[in-house]
Amino acid sequence: MHKTDQQPASVINKPHFEILDGLRGVAAIAVVVFHFMEIAEPVPSKNFMAHAYLAVDFFFCLSGFVIAYAYDDKMATIGIGQFLKRRLIRLHPLVIIGSVLGLLTFLFDPFSNLSQSYAGKIGWLFVCSCLMIPLPIVKERYLNLFHLNPPTWSLFWEYIANIFYALILVRLPKKILWVVTVLAAIALVYESWQSKQLSVGWGGDNIKGGAIRVAFSFLAGMVIYRSRWIIRSKLGFVSLGLLLLPAFLFPFNETYNWFADPLIVIVYFPLMIMLGAGALTHKATHTLCQFSGQLSYPLYMVHYPFMWVFFSYVDKYHPSVPNTRLIIIVGTLLLLLLAYLVMKYVDGPIRKKLSKL
Repeated sequence: MHKTDQQPASVINKPHFEILDGLRGVAAIAVVVFHFMEIAEPVPSKNFMAHAYLAVDFFFCLSGFVIAYAYDDKMATIGIGQFLKRRLIRLHPLVIIGSVLGLLTFLFDPFSNLSQSYAGKIGWLFVCSCLMIPLPIVKERYLNLFHLNPPTWSLFWEYIANIFYALILVRLPKKILWVVTVLAAIALVYESWQSKQLSVGWGGDNIKGGAIRVAFSFLAGMVIYRSRWIIRSKLGFVSLGLLLLPAFLFPFNETYNWFADPLIVIVYFPLMIMLGAGALTHKATHTLCQFSGQLSYPLYMVHYPFMWVFFSYVDKYHPSVPNTRLIIIVGTLLLLLLAYLVMKYVDGPIRKKLSKL
């Protein structure tokens, strides 16, 4: 889902898509606000960020593009083992960090004693979260595959996509890749029609949807790179960020939602990847894009344990709308700060040491 800050030797001389990094950060912030809002306003039609769950599909598509760009012509040289090591070093420290935060907030949630009901299973929840083994047993909270840190579900599918890439996809001729991508698109539309939307893949009762979502978007990202579909334009980070936001902001409607979701994933997100890859950063936004890209993955992986605390607070006290808005604004800013501290003082140093080893 997220490209390493330290470029491997195989891609040192390749240009860096800074606008795509910036867009990844925009999508990560949208996910945080969406998670706040779905707790504060459970009715999707009243949630102004109702479709930000589609940011995961954007991440998958971006990942397919970046992985193909970085490794298509180098996999035979570095080998499958080295590729998987690099992905583990990039992704897994934050999986562990998120699991630790999830364990602490579950045990010491000041507004809920739910952890007492799972006293004999907390160890299993933690181990499975760290090892990314789905364990959807907390029925009071929607049977998330990884209760302690629910966003891990997308990393679970990201790992599977990376394994398939190393073993099979990297060797597929472009024509066959096209055929598989079209079949995945058909499956995505069918899944959306069956489930009435594409917010699937994260829970024990909708797990298969995750496989379909990652299959199409990851493959689509690969197709974009291999077809060299890069649209050159003078659009900058601000313009493309504003173009990305409507995908998350358009109103939720049960009548057409099943059709709108796959339309955005199949058409709009690939278009945004093409535009982002062909755009150039301006001096004013260069640092912002770089920082946004670096912060996106830590933010995505550390924010949700605190959403459970917010969930418990809302469930217990039913705060007023003004108080809820204030909590969401302040909470988002604090989570951005936390993500930065984790990135700078925990995740970054750990990955550097692992890379040296």
